[in-house]
Amino acid sequence: MTRKHWLLSGCVACTTLISTAAVAGPIENYSPVTQARLENPEPGNWMLYRRTYDGHGYSPLEQINTSNVKNLTPVSTFSTGVIEGHEAPPIVNNRAMFVTTPMGQVIAVDAKTGEEYWRYKRQLPEDLFQLHPTNRGVGLWQDKLYLATTDDHVVALDAKTGKVVWDTKVQDYKKGQYLTLMPLVVDGKVIVGGSGGEFGVRGYVVAYDADSGKELWRTFTIPAPGESGSETWTGDDWKSGGGSAWMTGNYDKDTKTIYWGVGNAAPWPGDAHPGDNLYTSSVLGLDPETGKIKAHFQYHPNDSWDWDEVEAPILVDLQRDGRTIKSLIHPGRNAIFWVLERKPDKISYITGWPYVHTDVWKGIEPETGKPIVDPAHKPVVGKRVEFCPSLWSGKDWPSAAYSQKTKYVYVPANENTCGGFSGEKVPLVPGQLWLGTKPEDIGLTLRPGAKHIGELQAWDPATGKKVWSHTFPKSQLFGSVLATAGDLVFVGGTNDRHFRAFDAKSGELLWEQKTNSGIMGMPTSYEVDGTQYIAIQSGWGVDAQRIQDALTSQNIGVENNVPQGGVVWVFAVKK
Repeated sequence: MTRKHWLLSGCVACTTLISTAAVAGPIENYSPVTQARLENPEPGNWMLYRRTYDGHGYSPLEQINTSNVKNLTPVSTFSTGVIEGHEAPPIVNNRAMFVTTPMGQVIAVDAKTGEEYWRYKRQLPEDLFQLHPTNRGVGLWQDKLYLATTDDHVVALDAKTGKVVWDTKVQDYKKGQYLTLMPLVVDGKVIVGGSGGEFGVRGYVVAYDADSGKELWRTFTIPAPGESGSETWTGDDWKSGGGSAWMTGNYDKDTKTIYWGVGNAAPWPGDAHPGDNLYTSSVLGLDPETGKIKAHFQYHPNDSWDWDEVEAPILVDLQRDGRTIKSLIHPGRNAIFWVLERKPDKISYITGWPYVHTDVWKGIEPETGKPIVDPAHKPVVGKRVEFCPSLWSGKDWPSAAYSQKTKYVYVPANENTCGGFSGEKVPLVPGQLWLGTKPEDIGLTLRPGAKHIGELQAWDPATGKKVWSHTFPKSQLFGSVLATAGDLVFVGGTNDRHFRAFDAKSGELLWEQKTNSGIMGMPTSYEVDGTQYIAIQSGWGVDAQRIQDALTSQNIGVENNVPQGGVVWVFAVKK
């Protein structure tokens, strides 16, 4: 297949934008965000990436439930004014909603009426190349918002007016460094991880003072010679070994440990960087005060498939085998559903199983949790290697959810996909793609006899059994999941532009609404004046579009006419 979008998608955000422009603001009676509120958020607010530090993606609101969701109807919409992939959750703090979009926008609106307060537009450099022109939300602290930008800055905005308070450069966008994630804010520290593994960067997680923007600590995900884990690298490979950390971490407030996912090694073929390559394709336990690595677990050594394991694991107190396990749950891009145990200074393997078809792993070592690789399906330099699932994996970055009522994990999976590429050895040129293969050589195919692609799965992590699944015959599933106390599961992610609600216990489809575009964004739920709302951004692009292009070439009737353009949809039950 051709991969024009690898190059073309980056150009959409190259236009210079104007500065902040107040529309109807400022926001009156804004509620300052404290550590206590982040640790114990009010049921009606959504102030963190997955609402709570544990990453459950769960709303305790139950006004909208299985009996009345059929009456869910749009109550407001507003356009973002830009195209490309809209991936951010609408963040809500006591009626103030903040939405980020591609092109470095932050839009503040009244969460009840949809009326705009103000809109910040980042002035982006004209020579900026963005492989993933997107953003995943703003962090909140006191009276400020924090935006991570694709030209590699962290910006603090006044939450009431949208005016810039401080602007700190992180690294150099001209070398392929950029930011797309929602900052994690813990005890006055604004914590971000960088993107750019495809450009041969050295990954990191960094913390800034929320008031001043001063850098407090920086932890590299790839150790330098002499540091713990450096023995897993050969020569100078560590300098350009990838390990980007481009998704928001989760936080255990009891042990004061941040759990942060780390991406793949660079370039892609494993024999181009011999060794286990810590801490790529891992989860790190970090001290938020110092950035010190307290613990780690590597999902697979010597990554060769572009399987970033950047989504932070979900923190669950799991009842399993007659005991309570302080667990980390992670449906991995490597097709394995991981159940780990977290301790203040250690992460241990409990169990794992394939949740989609894979031919890469022969099994998992029971003591260490290390997957046993089949060399026939491990990419190398000098020949073409095929493997399942594809490089877009069993589940890409879109987040799973955990219901505190059903105790199930809901996974936006993609089944029956395979792929491959021909590995090549090329010199690193700073600021240029460094994949270890040609973009046009990357393939995606379907397994013979495949009946579906996307699959919303419900798993019981206590037993390792799949409870139910809903399949999508002619579309991938590329959207994050929301679970609610109303026994509902919401997800978009399909090429038919629908937003759907399922019965969390049975998987029955209960409601659907066609939107303006495909939905990559993360649903959230909030409450204003006694009414529960569901909010979502619709706006197709980036990897969802790239997968769509690849599937279209399979001649299986996949719809590829998915219009782009961002709109925020807000729903409530019709009374």
